[in-house]
Amino acid sequence: MGCSTAQTPSGRIAETWELSCHPDGPCYVENEAPKVSLSDYLAREGKALLGSNCQHFAYFPVLIKLIDAQDNLSIQVHPDNAYALEHEQQLGKTEMWYVVDALEGSFLYYGFKRPVSPEEFAQSIKDGTLLELLNQVPVKKGDVFFIDAGTVHAIGKGILIAEIQQNSNVTYRIYDYQRKDANGQERELHVKQALAVTNFGSVKRHDFKQHLGLCPYFCVDRLSLDGVVAKSADLYADHHSFVSVLVLSGEGIIADSGSCYSYRAGDSFFIPAASGAFTISGAIEALITTIPESPEA
Repeated sequence: MGCSTAQTPSGRIAETWELSCHPDGPCYVENEAPKVSLSDYLAREGKALLGSNCQHFAYFPVLIKLIDAQDNLSIQVHPDNAYALEHEQQLGKTEMWYVVDALEGSFLYYGFKRPVSPEEFAQSIKDGTLLELLNQVPVKKGDVFFIDAGTVHAIGKGILIAEIQQNSNVTYRIYDYQRKDANGQERELHVKQALAVTNFGSVKRHDFKQHLGLCPYFCVDRLSLDGVVAKSADLYADHHSFVSVLVLSGEGIIADSGSCYSYRAGDSFFIPAASGAFTISGAIEALITTIPESPEA
């Protein structure tokens, strides 16, 4: 069992990568001395730690973040695998959001209000009227949004989100509220790429049954213990997949037969595949992420 930590800069922090092997933001295994990146740890210990469901991937399949939006974030879209591999030499991005907390009146953008044409989309960017086309959704704690590649989206201010996504860092920025940096320059927009990858129809609806989110790259479930009636949960890391535990709130103990760690909000645990039984006790709200069986298997 490993407790991972994001490598974060000093000052204001809006985003941390809690489980990552991506070179743009690796996380580190805290209970290793000296501390080592998760990528190096897996290279040293072997791919078997990821489980049999990961063996068909040539890379670590998932990336998990916490995003604290203290201002409206840019309107953006992510490409699918085919476009990203051809133009960016990495995979595209399908992701899901879990709303950890939200101020009253908070909202996000999720797709369009109605189907639009590429021409209308492009013109709205030029005119500064893009927001009028977008579906504005009020949010509250516990809401879940599954964002397929090609879905235009943005997080509004006052929202804390846990993001589970493909292991990719490809984002096309469409609109950024005309904000300027310290040099008076607006950030680069990626309109040409967005026109090529955006889904201009309705947002795709999913039925994940008992799961919060499910796709070839991740399966996400929620664990909730109140510490009074529900005091502990027994989980199991089998040979199929590692288990990621992202603690959203609460405090308590996570333990297996050989180790025991205290946890608090923001902690992230990596339990290698085939580790067997482990127990979480205390008061906790957490997201449990595993890698599902390949659809080709």
